[in-house]
Order: sequence, then C-alpha cells, then structure tokens
Amino acid sequence: MTEHQVSQILTVHLPGADGLCDGCRRWWARLSPYPCYQAEWACRWHARATTWRFLGGRW
Repeated sequence: MTEHQVSQILTVHLPGADGLCDGCRRWWARLSPYPCYQAEWACRWHARATTWRFLGGRW
C-alpha cells in the first residue's frame, strides 16, 4: 500500500466517542441496522411540536 492509500483509510477509520470506527459503523449498519436514539428523540420532539402547533399552543 502507498502512503496515500494508508492516509485515505485512516481518514475514514477514526474512532468515535464510543471507540467504534465511524466508517465500519456505516458499513455494518447496511448489514444489520441498529437503532439511532438521537433520531428517535428528534422524531418524537418533532411530533410533539407539530401537535402543539396544531392545537394552537395548548396542550
């Protein structure tokens, strides 16, 4: 492998906050999806805000 190829690999395979590689996580997500708790939270928050606006600011 050349230095350029090695640097390309290392730019993709950086460990995230939990120690897992972001590049590998994207690859494994294609094979076996895992829940994204931030996306679930954002969807719930969006639904609550939409309901709140629909009710005219009243719960």
